[in-house]
Amino acid sequence: MAYVITDPCIDVKDGDCTVACPVDCIYEGGRMFYIHPGECINCGLCLSVCPVDAISWDEEIPQGRVQFKAVNQDFFGPDVTNWGSPGGWDKNYTTNRDHPLVAAYERA
Repeated sequence: MAYVITDPCIDVKDGDCTVACPVDCIYEGGRMFYIHPGECINCGLCLSVCPVDAISWDEEIPQGRVQFKAVNQDFFGPDVTNWGSPGGWDKNYTTNRDHPLVAAYERA
């Protein structure tokens, strides 16, 4: 189980979640932040500080945003960043790349 960042973060990237995360499992892409599902310790601190309600527990993602569970996971895979499990964010793990769904996302 892990927390997941969803579409309200796209083009906002407030960053309070990254400061609150005690294990640095939140990584920055071009248009949004992504939570590494294997590094998240489910503390919920990111959820409590997100000003745009973009973060959900992976078992309680609102209807219409469920695809962001895969988006967060796939961001770290070979088709996007190929970072695997970096073990915690540092400046070397920031990119202007995004998951294809996020890169193509347009607000309604």
